[in-house]
Amino acid sequence: MLFRRRKPDGVLERVRTYLWPRRSFSRSLRYFSKRILRLKATPHAVAAGVAAGVFASFFPLGFHFIIAFAVSWVIAGNLVAAALGTALGNPLTFPLLWGASWETGKLILHERLPAQGPPAHLGDMLHSLSFSQLWGPILKPMTIGAVPLGLIFGLLFYGITRWGMAAFREQRRKRLAERAGRTGREVPAE
Repeated sequence: MLFRRRKPDGVLERVRTYLWPRRSFSRSLRYFSKRILRLKATPHAVAAGVAAGVFASFFPLGFHFIIAFAVSWVIAGNLVAAALGTALGNPLTFPLLWGASWETGKLILHERLPAQGPPAHLGDMLHSLSFSQLWGPILKPMTIGAVPLGLIFGLLFYGITRWGMAAFREQRRKRLAERAGRTGREVPAE
């Protein structure tokens, strides 16, 4: 490989880079957007895949890739775009996404939840990982709240991605036509 490191990064350095990029967050965001825009699929497929990934990021159970792939397959989305769309859910945004999902779920289930909020022994339940005990007071409201929030943000990201794909491809087509005009070649159709 031409640009390989002499000393590869260790596991801790890779985790640190995943949580806090070396350069900046804006550079990482531009990198992800370029990866999405350069996918070889229809604008609908890419936008639907990104929307499925964003939708799956709101769910609390940790099966984000499986949920994103299933939703993407149902709505004829691109699976790679779905995987890239799940990047919205990362260790920095999970507290916000899950907190919003839980609060939305509490609003939807306001009559069926205990008034005092999470149980006092939540730490013990998390330590023992008792799914049956966590379902009622924590996971059920989060899952129910994730659906409307995921739909809203999924549709928002669908529109942004579809518009971005159309603009990117039109700009690329013009650039290729200009370049072909200078050299006298034909522009390939996409």
